[in-house]
Amino acid sequence: MKRSRRTGEGPVRPPSGGPHIPVLVSEVLGALFPDPASPAGFPEPPGGTPQTIIDGTFGAGGYTRAILALPDVNVVAIDRDPTAIEAGQAVVREFDPRLTLLPGQFGDLDELARAAGHQSVDGVVLDIGVSSMQLDQAERGFSFQNDGPLDMRMSREGPSAADVVNTMDEEDLANVLYELGEERKSRSVARAIVKRREEQPFSRTRELADVVGRAVGGRKDDGRNPATRTFQALRIYVNDELGELTRALDAAERILKPGGRLVVVTFHSLEDRIVKRFFAERSGKNEGTSRHLPQTNRDAPAESFRILNLRPLTPEKGELDLNPRARSARLRSGVRTEAPSWLRD
Repeated sequence: MKRSRRTGEGPVRPPSGGPHIPVLVSEVLGALFPDPASPAGFPEPPGGTPQTIIDGTFGAGGYTRAILALPDVNVVAIDRDPTAIEAGQAVVREFDPRLTLLPGQFGDLDELARAAGHQSVDGVVLDIGVSSMQLDQAERGFSFQNDGPLDMRMSREGPSAADVVNTMDEEDLANVLYELGEERKSRSVARAIVKRREEQPFSRTRELADVVGRAVGGRKDDGRNPATRTFQALRIYVNDELGELTRALDAAERILKPGGRLVVVTFHSLEDRIVKRFFAERSGKNEGTSRHLPQTNRDAPAESFRILNLRPLTPEKGELDLNPRARSARLRSGVRTEAPSWLRD
């Protein structure tokens, strides 16, 4: 589907380069600000006060750099990966004092921002999933492309992927692979993993990839490596990525001021489904209801968000040529209303 860009043609790179190419940068800026293409079009904050944006998934700093290239903006960036925090100190020095980089989980972004002195913010951006920087480091164990320790922990804390595949009950493991990786042969894969670990525990990514490949039986129809879905499921499980995303959406709702904007980029249908459902619920656009029908629940909370794009934005060909990993990216965004935050059960 064709769509117009608000910031000119072609993908936009951050002002400074790095190993990680952020996805949908133009669209992220367009959702956060009315017209980031030129300083003249940048919105004047009320009372001349600089705007504050939370980058809940700092990574290599791609979104943070792009945001800080605009005038009168401060960024509170968060990452639970100690490697990202350490590498990000150079970015902090470059943009001092407009950038605050905090270690922590983005599910706690409201508490972290308030502890740093920000009671409310003008925008929150989240880039969900593993970063290219993590995928490309074999020692992190996120990818089977290069052999490395079977780890996958973003925070370097808690049980690793090796702990999961070496100890989890076969039925539970099959459920994880099916629900989080959408692996159709999850039971066969789980059975093969349990059989192999009885002979020798898993410790390396290549060991697991080989076992999964034999259980799945060659390459999948979509051309991806047969171990892709298993590795994805384990990564999501080890880092509680779906639970963390749910917490982050609630936290963003609490910290955003009226008129503030929430922008979320996902790379998997499970993540996108959570974000879509969140915006639909909070904007009163739940599927299966009609605006022509009378309100049946008079006690329902007031709408806390207005959706900016009913259909997710996706990368165009030019960006995909530069960054094939962007092929599954989906961007959804919304504007905070003046209604109180909802309470999640």
